[in-house]
Amino acid sequence: MDFDMAPPVRRAVADLSAAGAFQYPLRRGRPPDRLVADAFAERMERRYGWPVEPDCTLVVTDLVQAIYAAVTAFTRKGEGVAVQLPAYPPFRAAVEDTGRHAVAWPAVLGPGGYGWDLGRLSQDSRLAAKLLILCNPHNPTGRMLSRAELSELADHVVRNDLTVVADEIHADIVYDGRAHIPFASLGPEVARRTVTLHSATKSFGIPGLRCAVMHFGSRALLERFTAVLHPRLLGQSSIAGIEATLAAWRDGQGWFEAVLAHLQGMRDYVCAVLRAEMPEIGLHPPQATYLAWLDCSAMGLDRPAGEFFLHHAKVAFSAGETFDPQSPQFIRMNFATSKPLIDEILDRMRQAMRSR
Repeated sequence: MDFDMAPPVRRAVADLSAAGAFQYPLRRGRPPDRLVADAFAERMERRYGWPVEPDCTLVVTDLVQAIYAAVTAFTRKGEGVAVQLPAYPPFRAAVEDTGRHAVAWPAVLGPGGYGWDLGRLSQDSRLAAKLLILCNPHNPTGRMLSRAELSELADHVVRNDLTVVADEIHADIVYDGRAHIPFASLGPEVARRTVTLHSATKSFGIPGLRCAVMHFGSRALLERFTAVLHPRLLGQSSIAGIEATLAAWRDGQGWFEAVLAHLQGMRDYVCAVLRAEMPEIGLHPPQATYLAWLDCSAMGLDRPAGEFFLHHAKVAFSAGETFDPQSPQFIRMNFATSKPLIDEILDRMRQAMRSR
């Protein structure tokens, strides 16, 4: 996000610097991982009514690292990993780079936006897949799965004995009064096979401080993971990342609520301008995240949409083909910035479309 840090986070990092306290990350003698795990458990209970076990939580520096680690731990080379399409590029990279087989689960466009039909996974694919990477809220479409959709998926997961890595990093950033539902909260059978990935980095704009968590829904699942990858291989977050995360989760909610209101306003504004002035660009208002998945197919471009806007509007959107090879006419727009900058982006888009 293109915003300043929350004041509690800024103070926490500034206090470390003022004190020259960049030693090993101990706080009053307590292990840093336990501090973050406890804060994570407190936040999940408070915001989602989801009780989690801190002892089943590993602190990592990066959620892409966590995806690679989970794919390595829970599958063997050549086995299938189901991935929603379009997908955040490192998800497919984690599958392919480790010698696994990506089982595509493509989005289906319906009246309510994008969704994922379990029927689109063939019987052969279901048997081939050992692991499902679930991104909810979804990047890049901004879709947030309903309880009914999650329950249907949970039944499928249990029936087919899948392990799930649930990336819920955008869980806080939801609009229109919606409430995120952690996948692992759907019941013991679901929890015991689900690894939930979470951090303060998206909600509070601090990804460079490198602190995140992997929560295992059962002790047995954690032991399966550590039997393959010792937690020391995941590294350790820095004291700055730990203190920033603790400050964000425990003291930063007021700042976040103001940011969320601004994000919803920017979402609504972008959607209104595109519909009124650039109707060739299709979109479904994101229910969550600060990302909009824009369909430029009706523009009739002779090149990928991301390339067109980069060269003709000097706006660098995320290219659709990096999320799905079949989506070169899509772009992902990040609207987590100020209205003047949004206006400049939209104006450049408008001018590029008129001058082509």
